[in-house]
Amino acid sequence: MKLSLQLTERHIPWLFALLTILAYGLLLFHTGFYWDDWPFAWTAHFLGPERLIDSFLRVRPFLGPIFWLTTTLLPETPLAWQTFALVVRFLLTLSAWWTFRQIWPNYPWQTLLASLAFLVYPGYSQHWVAFTHINQELLPLLFYILSFGMTGLALRSRTGILRRTTLSLLLLVLGVFPTEYFLTLEPLRFLFILSIVQEQSQNAHPFSIPNQTPSQKTRDFLTVLLRALRAWLPYLLVWGWNALWLFLYYRSGLYANYDIVLGETPDSPTSILWDLVSNSADALWKAGLYAWALLPILAAQTFNAPSTWLALGVMAACFGLLWLTLRCLSLAQPFSASWQWALQAIIIGAIGLILGRIPSWAAGLPLTLQSSFDRFTVSMFISAALLMAGLITLWFQHEQSWKFVVALLIALGVGQQFYSANIFRRDWERQQSLYWQLVWRIPALTPGTVLLTDEVEIDYETDYSLTAAINWMYAPQFNGTQLPYLVLGVAERPGRLPALEPGHSFEFAYRPVNFYGNTAQAVVFIFPPGGCLRILDPAFDTEATLGKQSTVLSQLLPLSNPGLIKTGASLPALPPEIFGAQPAPTWCYYYTKAEQARQQQNWEKITRLWKEAQEQGLRPSNPLETLPFLEASARSGDWAQVEQLSQITLQTPAARKALCALWKRLSLEISLPAELLSQSGCTP
Repeated sequence: MKLSLQLTERHIPWLFALLTILAYGLLLFHTGFYWDDWPFAWTAHFLGPERLIDSFLRVRPFLGPIFWLTTTLLPETPLAWQTFALVVRFLLTLSAWWTFRQIWPNYPWQTLLASLAFLVYPGYSQHWVAFTHINQELLPLLFYILSFGMTGLALRSRTGILRRTTLSLLLLVLGVFPTEYFLTLEPLRFLFILSIVQEQSQNAHPFSIPNQTPSQKTRDFLTVLLRALRAWLPYLLVWGWNALWLFLYYRSGLYANYDIVLGETPDSPTSILWDLVSNSADALWKAGLYAWALLPILAAQTFNAPSTWLALGVMAACFGLLWLTLRCLSLAQPFSASWQWALQAIIIGAIGLILGRIPSWAAGLPLTLQSSFDRFTVSMFISAALLMAGLITLWFQHEQSWKFVVALLIALGVGQQFYSANIFRRDWERQQSLYWQLVWRIPALTPGTVLLTDEVEIDYETDYSLTAAINWMYAPQFNGTQLPYLVLGVAERPGRLPALEPGHSFEFAYRPVNFYGNTAQAVVFIFPPGGCLRILDPAFDTEATLGKQSTVLSQLLPLSNPGLIKTGASLPALPPEIFGAQPAPTWCYYYTKAEQARQQQNWEKITRLWKEAQEQGLRPSNPLETLPFLEASARSGDWAQVEQLSQITLQTPAARKALCALWKRLSLEISLPAELLSQSGCTP
């Protein structure tokens, strides 16, 4: 069937824009801040964008100005940065498309495929950590890609070569100096140059001498190679300048970021080489091939989840859109599946994947997909896209089969990114739940307090992230140099406290400020998955009531001082553009309020809160969350209520120890019915 719709090259940017929205923008209003987004946003908001320059002096000194520029232009809100992330993604794709066309102007279909694969590359799931990764990697990558393209333009120009080469060198500086992520990518430029020079050499001598001798072929190849090396030499000098700078800076004692583990162990050169080979093969497999199969694999594991079906629906809609678009698209040159171009793209892509893995490998960091560690694939975007474009072009020579497979591949990438977006949506919802539960439980907090836990049980946050959020909540007028509050995951940062006992002073550097605390001024909390925030209180809690086996948490419990919580203060006014609007009361609202009332020993209020929760049809999310209500009922002598709550608690056998610990403590203050202990299975 002949389609009447006619699309041309000028419609391709619109296709990029639409795919950007489908892959990354459908949940725009439901994603927020993650990981280091929080400390960066907090610093920009409370200390000013210029302090971000100071923050990076000992980490990546050329990265600070990028942060300063973007934070000067954008407000510190999740929506602003998630929107900006869409813009950057679109610009990156346009830049990649333009660059590929400068290198291979005679292969418009293949360069379009490579650009589409670059846009939706599913091996990178960290798009929504926008504040951090836009500045740290994506903007430098944008400069680097444009540098590649400008090199191609300069080589194909008859005039303005010096101007374009100079601009390309400037873009290289902007791409490689701010971050070490792209330190090893420069040989890709040589391969691009070699491709262009070889093509120009063939065009200059279309009627080459037939039956050339091996020596003549070698001489011709060396001529092309030397010309490519001469063209690459200025970039090689800048690359060497950057490598020298990094070497001197790493050895200066000023640098304080990733350690280079390569060479620190007594491994033999053979073992190091083997480790490089195995990690290279791992990168080729994971980043080059396996990443494109993530959606079917993850969908099979979470088949019954509504978000999985939504991702599959987005993939199906995208496939139909792409199949129709490619069939209606008419480019300057007709489709031609060139196996020469395919082999070239495969070779460059494979080499590029290995080059992109070297920096993280040298730092001893793993490459794990669908985790925070897949951020290292950002240096493999171009290479992974070229490798896949080459493989498809090599395997599918017929136009319609090629377009069908391209539509399916890109649809898989879009579906995978939407699947990842839902992970970040759920993470943001869990974050917001924690912040509002903190507000309900802790209206105000004594400055200088450290909030301790064993580990932060949220996927894309650390104690470092939560510290910024907590200070934003409880110190909204902060403008000093001494941080009022700190969140510390003790199991995740061993050795950060001088001792797990009261009376020990400590300092924690939180660039560009510091926290000065004492283990005697601490509040211990847990936020278990599927449960509510709990502030641990040695007056009410024991090891039996923790709800999990944690040696660290057991050691932290005696340090917790809920008296640092100002229960009579009014609730802080959280800015909704940062933390979202206050949600309607949930079970955790009533539980945290009950915990607060127990701290005040207001048993009547706890009983009233239970009744209100029941009227709303709300139930405990964790059996241990019945303990404040059980205690209030027992102290008021409502044994019928105690029996009902005990049955809820004992639905989970592991909660029996906690219930028995409660009865043991209360038996020292009030008289408990003997049958209550018997029914609970507790020893008198």
